[in-house]
Amino acid sequence: MRLEPVLHLRSEEGMVTARQLEVLRAVEDAGSINAAAALLSVRAPVLFRHVRAAEEAVGERLLRRGGRGSVLTPAARGLLRKGSELARRLEDRQGLMVACSPVSEELLMACIPQVDDSIGLVVSDDSRNVGSLLEGRVDIVILDDPLQLLELEEHRAVELGHMDMVHVDRGPRYVRYRFGAQRIAYRHLDLAGEDYEVDGELLSVNELLESGRSFFIDEVLLLRRGVRMQSSTDPRLLRHAVMAVHDSDDPRTEALLRELRQKMRG
Repeated sequence: MRLEPVLHLRSEEGMVTARQLEVLRAVEDAGSINAAAALLSVRAPVLFRHVRAAEEAVGERLLRRGGRGSVLTPAARGLLRKGSELARRLEDRQGLMVACSPVSEELLMACIPQVDDSIGLVVSDDSRNVGSLLEGRVDIVILDDPLQLLELEEHRAVELGHMDMVHVDRGPRYVRYRFGAQRIAYRHLDLAGEDYEVDGELLSVNELLESGRSFFIDEVLLLRRGVRMQSSTDPRLLRHAVMAVHDSDDPRTEALLRELRQKMRG
């Protein structure tokens, strides 16, 4: 029988359970109570009760209304940081862990078996992956957005290659894809003086294609689906570096980075 530690946080007013921390993390990821409930496969009132119980335990509000849903308060974010820090100490993790976004997921899936099948892979957005690296939950992060390097000045950064983005222009109303170098793409619009509005954010490429809105997406994600779309902006103007950031002395790290560089340049 395998026993695993379960994390709870105790305050003077009460206890925040592992489930309540999971709920807060889901709200942070999904952006609203209803979306978080769907993510965890529970009803919204059940999830809301977990939030209220956690608020009573710490004596502070943990959620507030945002522009399109619910956002975590500073107190809630502090809880999650503390939970992640303690969880890291409880982890019984062995081996190398790599984090990437869906943009570079297929690339890593091709390279990992060439180095060591035991290397673990976490797929999320750049911001979450950076947080995982800072918290020690992963050893290497593959970044699509080089601007994230500003948060990782004390880590080693290696350029692996470049990727091009496609600009699908269907008018001034845009929908943002959650993954990839979106900040670089929208900065291009800002510098060009374009008048535009971002209606929302999507996690699915299919939803993006069917949205009827303008958007930016890495060309590799379209080609992976057999889709070719003409870019309204010269892709060279939207080209971004793909970086590997780490602080790992594991000998497999350099081997994996070498495989990634070869794949991207081949």
